[in-house]
Amino acid sequence: MPVCNLESPRLILRSFQDADLDAFAAYRDDPQVARYQGWKMPYTRAMAGAFIAEMKESLPARGNAWYQYALERKTIPGLIGDVAFHLLAEDFHQAEIGFTLAAPYQGQGFAREAVGRLLGFLFNDLRLHRVTAGCDTRNERSYRLMEHLGMRREAYFLESFQQQDAWGSEYRYAILRNEYSG
Repeated sequence: MPVCNLESPRLILRSFQDADLDAFAAYRDDPQVARYQGWKMPYTRAMAGAFIAEMKESLPARGNAWYQYALERKTIPGLIGDVAFHLLAEDFHQAEIGFTLAAPYQGQGFAREAVGRLLGFLFNDLRLHRVTAGCDTRNERSYRLMEHLGMRREAYFLESFQQQDAWGSEYRYAILRNEYSG
């Protein structure tokens, strides 16, 4: 499947570009943004450059590989975050999603809009059956967003992943195509 931009009322979901490097490195290295994520800190500019190079070569819906869309506002150019998905290796009718927004853009409905648009793409365009997502149990904004979009909490995994030097717990959410109302 070729890369195609997705649009929502205020956002463009697009492929990553070299010009995204500084903004991407900055929010990935922000401790407030990274506290609920699984990437290693510090997140260097070199790591960001390698990631962007990889995403520029990646295609959506290619096997089990993650594909990340860069998020940009329609009215003001510049990267503000990303949303991602990957088809599950054991069943390409199912996907897992993830999302990250730079701190200045959180709490303004951008994540809800972007994830909602991504769900629309996965269910309406790719015709997937089921989409899942996980989040750190301390990340109330994230799980409230998933609930707002109609996803249901299906699991609670106690101390199921290691993040930095501590064990974290995770909620798992899911939604079926016939439950999606977007």
